[in-house]
Amino acid sequence: MTTRSWSTRAVPQRDQFAFWREAVCEAVLNVATEHPTDGFHGDITCSQFGDLRFATFASTPHEVIRLKSHIGRSSDAHYLVSWQRGGACRMVQNDASCELQPGDIGVVDGTRPFRVEFPQPVDRVVAVIPHAQLHSRAPWLARRPLNRIAGTSPLNGALRLYLERLAGPACTSMVEAAALTENICNIVALTTAASDNERSSARQFAIQPGLDEMLAVLRVHLANPDLAPKMLAERLGVSVRTIHKRFEDSNTTFGQWILENRLQACRRALDDPRHASFTISEIAYGWGFNDLSHFSKAFKARFGLSPARYRHANQAADHG
Repeated sequence: MTTRSWSTRAVPQRDQFAFWREAVCEAVLNVATEHPTDGFHGDITCSQFGDLRFATFASTPHEVIRLKSHIGRSSDAHYLVSWQRGGACRMVQNDASCELQPGDIGVVDGTRPFRVEFPQPVDRVVAVIPHAQLHSRAPWLARRPLNRIAGTSPLNGALRLYLERLAGPACTSMVEAAALTENICNIVALTTAASDNERSSARQFAIQPGLDEMLAVLRVHLANPDLAPKMLAERLGVSVRTIHKRFEDSNTTFGQWILENRLQACRRALDDPRHASFTISEIAYGWGFNDLSHFSKAFKARFGLSPARYRHANQAADHG
């Protein structure tokens, strides 16, 4: 786990809102921030567990906007699950909008443009969840990407409990973070299902914790080059067929999930200045790849650049 914090209080007043935009982009998603009030200030903290991010922020009124240009520059796809702890807000996506009051939870698709207006001082917790992870449980979100889970909803309390723990100092384990995020996805699926078929599908996932356990174990052992379905099956006491079936139900395969998550881990390492002294081969081997040529081809296919050119482009941007 890594934790970072930003505060405008240590920044000259004329630079505070530009600083805030950069902080939100790093902690949550690439966005624009607009219309601050006079005397703007804000504080934000982000806890990251691999490809999972959980941010808490409090600020004076402003707006957050995600445009097509922001999406085009992003290499990842996410949903945002946001708990409105204080203040009201208005969320707009496609032709839909919803108002969140304190205690409400909003769900918005980060792969589509959206706007969030904070007309009052705001206190919020935001979970940044890989798109595929939530979509596999709630594919209907493709048709209804913007959702409000009212504070009075029977499952809202459980969601708030998980979000608070994941965004705070109490959760330090990747295993726990992965398991709690799976629970969040299951609850969001249950609370956004609108038809009998959707509710039946959501309940099926909610009562099958096997995939949750599998993903938790895989995230911990992702760097192990010997990671395989048989190894996972033996650890969990299930059949290899069960392993494959759980991934098939999530519209992926064991191998695809491993490759995607290892590539994402390597990409983050190449982005991280703390890994600047590591060679590309050290990063690849350190995340479980055992064939550098295969890694390079897979990385380029996924991100559009070879690992070397990707690192060079990032370094050039940092010094530009």
